Amino acid sequence: APESGRDLSQTGRRAADTLTAQISYQSQSIFDASRVRRRARQSLNNNIYLTANRFNSGNMSNETYFVGVDVGTGSARAALVAADGRVEQQAVQEIKTWTPEPHYYEQSTDDIWQAICKVVKQVIAGINKSQVKGIGFDATCSLVILGTDGAPLTVSKNGAVEQNVILWMDHRAEKETAKINESKHALLRYVGGQVSLEMEMPKLLWLKRHLPNTYNGIWRAFDLPDFLTWRATGVDTRSLCSVVCKWNYDAAAHNWNEDFLRAADLQELASKKFAAIGSDVQPPGKPVGKGLSPQAATELGLAVGTVVSTSLIDAHAGALGMLGCRADNNEDAVDDVQGKMALIAGTSTCHMSITRTACFAEGVWGPYQDAIIPGYFFNEGGQSIAGHLLDHVLKTHESYAALKEQLVEDKYIYLHLNKLLNQLAQERGLSNVSCLTQDVHVWPDLHGNRSPVADPTLRGILTGLDMTRGVQSLAIKYLAFTQALAYGTRHIIENLYQHKRAPFHTLLFCGGLAKNPLYVQCHADICNLPALIPDEQEMVLVGAAALGAAAAGYYKSLESASKAMGGTGQLLLPNPQTVELHNRKYKVFLKLLEHQRQYREIMQGA
Repeated sequence: APESGRDLSQTGRRAADTLTAQISYQSQSIFDASRVRRRARQSLNNNIYLTANRFNSGNMSNETYFVGVDVGTGSARAALVAADGRVEQQAVQEIKTWTPEPHYYEQSTDDIWQAICKVVKQVIAGINKSQVKGIGFDATCSLVILGTDGAPLTVSKNGAVEQNVILWMDHRAEKETAKINESKHALLRYVGGQVSLEMEMPKLLWLKRHLPNTYNGIWRAFDLPDFLTWRATGVDTRSLCSVVCKWNYDAAAHNWNEDFLRAADLQELASKKFAAIGSDVQPPGKPVGKGLSPQAATELGLAVGTVVSTSLIDAHAGALGMLGCRADNNEDAVDDVQGKMALIAGTSTCHMSITRTACFAEGVWGPYQDAIIPGYFFNEGGQSIAGHLLDHVLKTHESYAALKEQLVEDKYIYLHLNKLLNQLAQERGLSNVSCLTQDVHVWPDLHGNRSPVADPTLRGILTGLDMTRGVQSLAIKYLAFTQALAYGTRHIIENLYQHKRAPFHTLLFCGGLAKNPLYVQCHADICNLPALIPDEQEMVLVGAAALGAAAAGYYKSLESASKAMGGTGQLLLPNPQTVELHNRKYKVFLKLLEHQRQYREIMQGA
């Protein structure tokens, strides 16, 4: 352990130097040197502060903290977050997933809870547990099934009791999804006209049809985020976020719709005042019961009674964190949350926004009342593949193997391609990188379209191929597909505008793709909107912690918690010189959709 203030400073400076090196790879054109220095200084201060806490137990800080817990598809994460949104410590632990057959994905609540306990204990190890005033949970929208006394109830054909979670991405309920959509019930209006097979009602209908013993033995069926708050407190409270977004809860009526359940052949769920699916529904950011139970407090290493908030779905927690972010050194910037679209951009992309008045748009989920911030309606669009699409373009190209051998990691390959595109534009005398795809156009839905077309059968199109080979060919193709993802975002935005949505003034980004300057720049230029990249990239964890801060009463509302903890970010302005080019290419983009439909009609003999 360091023994002096000087040693602590050196430790922090080494961490700052490491962070500077890491950010340098991300920087390129959009993250300027001042941002690198600012984050390095913040890292220096945070590391000195936390290290001092760890090794000087007699001089513990009185700073207030909140814990954010995020359960993703493959791991559980926790963060220790200060009241201003600084992520001081974080930890991650893998969780198990079983795949008993294609498209079946199952998990275990026991395994997930054990992982959560491990990471929470890690992030609070250097402070007094009394400093943690609240905890918030987010998780994937996976289905949890519990039997008598809260014991796990199998969702697997093999009968494994431990496997009591159907993961969000499980696609076993395709026929059940079609059955529910055949009803054309009025509630389907709130999910763009049809439920997704990734939602919970189709999965419950699958259990009824294929595992009747499990279905008939259900004591509670939870969305995973709500299971976590129940496990932490012993109190069965459901978050409005989960039930309205993934369970077809009628937020306008503030109740479950018995007619919808009958139409879905799930009428049994209405018994005992809907006890199995939740009779107490609360908005996000509200305290649950009396806080952590004695058992959960011991398991997590926190104090009994620590405030626990109603939960959020994981991507929605990211939106909550980002919606409060503001541009650094730009006091005149508009800070109306309904003018922001948050893009959680990773393997896939979620496009999230809130409005004061309901906006119904085909192919876009929602409007969900009070689903993220009370008093607002929430809309969610998305692209089924985004980062995964660019990885596919990269890894299926003939040049990938040589680049991989030379540069080792894919992130350095993308950096290399970004630099190469700038060189190609200069060599060809072009004013902007975007002009390199003047005659190359892409429709990017290799895995179907989620929004705004909502057609999973659509496929990709690439036009403008020539005889170019090698890395230059890969660079142009990579640029064209990156632009196509941004045109897809513009398509979602314009669809919302057609349904009278209030104008957007800012795009916000987090996730893996937010670290790619080309991806962000293309979005700013193509959507003709400023792009804001938060200095703190772990905005899902910040959003989860903001839940705890609001529930604990540290902030007067969830909206004020988001603004106080959202921090600042780097603002990237659109390039006015590319507006006309992208307007023309966007027209071609829409034509590609029209033509694909025409080709199908021709081949089907219509």
